[in-house]
Amino acid sequence: MKKLWGSRFTQETEKRALSFTSSLSFDKRLYRYDILGSIAHVRMLASCGIISEGDGEVIVAALEEVEKEMFHDQFSYLESDEDIHTAIERGVVEKVGSEIGGKLHTARSRNDQVALDLRMYLKDEQAKIMALLGELIEVVLSLAHHNLDLLFPGYTHLQRAQPVLLSHHFMAYGEMLRRDYERLEINFEHTDHMPLGSGALAGVSYPVDREMLARELKFSRITRNSMDAVSDRDFALEFLSNASILMVHLSRLAEEMILWSTSEFGFIELSDRYATGSSMMPQKKNPDIWELVRGKVGRVIGNLGSLLVVLKGLPLSYNRDLQEDKELVFDTADTVKEILPLVGDVLRSTKINQDRIAASTSRGFLTATDMADYLVKKGVPFRKAHHIVGKVVLYCSQNSLTFEELGMDIYKQFDRHFDQDIYEVVSLSKSIASKNIVGGTARQQVAYQIEETTRWVEEKKEDLRKLRERCYFV
Repeated sequence: MKKLWGSRFTQETEKRALSFTSSLSFDKRLYRYDILGSIAHVRMLASCGIISEGDGEVIVAALEEVEKEMFHDQFSYLESDEDIHTAIERGVVEKVGSEIGGKLHTARSRNDQVALDLRMYLKDEQAKIMALLGELIEVVLSLAHHNLDLLFPGYTHLQRAQPVLLSHHFMAYGEMLRRDYERLEINFEHTDHMPLGSGALAGVSYPVDREMLARELKFSRITRNSMDAVSDRDFALEFLSNASILMVHLSRLAEEMILWSTSEFGFIELSDRYATGSSMMPQKKNPDIWELVRGKVGRVIGNLGSLLVVLKGLPLSYNRDLQEDKELVFDTADTVKEILPLVGDVLRSTKINQDRIAASTSRGFLTATDMADYLVKKGVPFRKAHHIVGKVVLYCSQNSLTFEELGMDIYKQFDRHFDQDIYEVVSLSKSIASKNIVGGTARQQVAYQIEETTRWVEEKKEDLRKLRERCYFV
């Protein structure tokens, strides 16, 4: 079959070149968006008198037939179909003839067409991912709620540092995931710009109604510059960036779950349903799900890097390099959508070993900072207090003692300001209770964090319901 653009050429495209330039193998998944955009485009052409109402109805009916065939895998793709746009137009022409079917592409270029399809697709994908993120945040909230009073060793540099509540630790991930959600909300608004009418790069010379197209296609605004509209992939970059940050957060969580499930930590036990064994070592219970979550962040970050490199040297406006955007976006969306519900399932089924955690908080001198603050409140300069407590820690470590086991006579040898009230200060529960400031680990503050985030989730459910009204197949 002759190419849509083939009239100025005297030779057929070489087969390997045709295969190399074709995007049909991966952009097939855009067919519903392409047809939806085409139907709106045809109706707009008819409404503006650019084509007749009758021709418009015939083309729309043909587009709907093509969609049914594609949906049921009954559409016959040809080797000459360069992309999904070409395949759909060919399908229409075969049904109604070139005299009418050839009018489908009036006042439109594949440049603004593909920009439209990708934006529509990403609006749907972002809404789906936001819904999954909301569900995962609810899992984190549940974990925090059920472990609200469990003391836990907080770490810096992977060394025991200060006591916290395990619920506070989980809510740190709640904060990360909230930011991930909010970034996607912003990304959705940046994606929600309607590019049709930009043509190849300069706009079109027909009296098209872009506002009508925006209404028909559920876009809240119209692109302002035709050259930017056909070459802009910032919304895709932003999505890949947001997905990369989200995956980094999940990777950090995965790393902790992997560490906590080891014999050395023993803080958690993974469900048999989400662990694997060794082909050689019968005793092994491996955290493969978490390791793959951690590993897949590499491909998502790689997709972001790839698109950045594709775009970095492109002159205005459209260049064929932009064909490389879709596989990167598709792969990232698929990866994130697969991982989010799986992470939630693994977390729900994980057993918290409270006794092991409680035992770990008794070691590591977690209240050393509280001891230093105790001296400061008694008039000792902080640097001197820091030095004194360091000596106390060294003594206890050398003599296998805890702060609670250290006698008052020994305390007095280190500094005269120590008194009987030091034993309350070095209590783990008192240490946690003393951090009763906004964002702190005191029970009251963590309970408020859980309550506030729970309200936020409920508000976002309503926001997402409204946002879905601006989507297509969600």
